[in-house]
Amino acid sequence: MSVPTDLLYSKDHEWVKKEADGKVRIGITEFAQKELGDIVFVELPDIGAELGSGDSFGSVESVKTVSELYAPVSGVVAAINDELEDSPEFVNESPYEKAWMVELESVDASSFDDLLDAAAYEKLIN
Repeated sequence: MSVPTDLLYSKDHEWVKKEADGKVRIGITEFAQKELGDIVFVELPDIGAELGSGDSFGSVESVKTVSELYAPVSGVVAAINDELEDSPEFVNESPYEKAWMVELESVDASSFDDLLDAAAYEKLIN
């Protein structure tokens, strides 16, 4: 399983992508979705919600279990991926592209300090 090198990662298996406009996209990693199995439901926060690093911002439900989603960085929810409501299988099919979950703005730059680069995340999961 390859770990994209252009992303940052949390120990809770969320990925973080810094966008050119200063916003940040968040989703769960390929490792996480494989551990969970077939995703059948995704619950996401309201736009405008303020998240602190480590706060729960929703959940993913698989045929096996329900898992909380944790914000890897602090910020304000600017957008959610509405497509996941009707197509939760995107999380299994395309965890890094189609299955982004939330986009944050007003991100606290210091919250990036606790994230892992691809090499460190790969060590965590292997």
